Amino acid sequence: MTNEIETTGDPIADPGLAPHKYRPQDVDAAQERRTERQIAGMFGLATLLLLGFCVAYFTIDSDTRIFAFGDPNSGNAFGGWSAQNFAFGTTLGGGLLLIGIGIIQWAKKLMGDHEMVEMRHPARSSDEDRASVMTEINAGINESGIGRRPLIRNSLLGAVGAMGLPAIVLLRDLGPLPHSQDETVWKKGMRVVNDVSGEPIKPGDLEVGQLVNAEPAIFFETDEEGDAVIHGHDLLAAKAKAAVIVVRMRPEDITPKKGRENWGVDGILCYSKICTHVGCPISLWEQQTHHLLCPCHQSTFDLADNGKVIFGPAYRPLPQLPLAVDGEGYLVAVSDFPEIVAPSYPELARDQKQLNEKFGGEA
Repeated sequence: MTNEIETTGDPIADPGLAPHKYRPQDVDAAQERRTERQIAGMFGLATLLLLGFCVAYFTIDSDTRIFAFGDPNSGNAFGGWSAQNFAFGTTLGGGLLLIGIGIIQWAKKLMGDHEMVEMRHPARSSDEDRASVMTEINAGINESGIGRRPLIRNSLLGAVGAMGLPAIVLLRDLGPLPHSQDETVWKKGMRVVNDVSGEPIKPGDLEVGQLVNAEPAIFFETDEEGDAVIHGHDLLAAKAKAAVIVVRMRPEDITPKKGRENWGVDGILCYSKICTHVGCPISLWEQQTHHLLCPCHQSTFDLADNGKVIFGPAYRPLPQLPLAVDGEGYLVAVSDFPEIVAPSYPELARDQKQLNEKFGGEA
């Protein structure tokens, strides 16, 4: 039995496809323009939602809640949603949804609408097929109408470009911005207090060879209502930068750098507790040698010689806080640290130069 194939110009006979039905946009120019405006509107609204994501990130406090039970001002509220997370979800999700719907509508209603037949071919395309790829791609671009529909094209590019803004904004959550925390809470006249008890320190409270872990008095201060001036996350972040050690040595054992002759009080010196290598807290004190040892990587600092590094991977001396005595006889800071309290990083030399200019002289 011989199978006969009708010769129609196609590889196989028509299997019975229904006649092609034109879309309203194919035959009605007004409908085509209306659809184009609708799609562009979706892309435009998506752009606004993605911008709204960025606005919500900076304007909505992370502790704000919505749909919670109780009075949020009384501290008795419970349940509810994070207002910031809700805003993030609605803006980012809505923006992505509108971009997706707009692209689908563009493909279904405005791009070329005709049946295509794809024949089987070997796993490796022939040289002729490879040479025709670019021709087919260009044909697809022409059919999409992207060249002659600038409204849709430009609004889509704007929406897709805006998708990158949330990603850039979220980089802020990776940590503090570079060089944004060069200063600490230490101020002129701020008392030096015991880290545990919060008691202010007098020179007579310290013996030669003694080391005391200390903090600025502001961490123990309260406002008129009895609430801590600094609390929560801000307190922990500030304490991590402002922690100091106070040591007492014989004045004749100290070799101050030029300009630092009056940075101590009767042999009492104050240094940052933060190692300049990777930021570990230090308090391993050798009384006889006046050396301070970091337990993490064994960086060793000579506190009798301006906190100079004498061993280990630390890049620079330990920052020193200038001290004085107030009218009641308590130790106080003369200023903030003239040096950067932080692990070493490549841009340190530039920032240190700026601080030197701020405080005057060589730090």
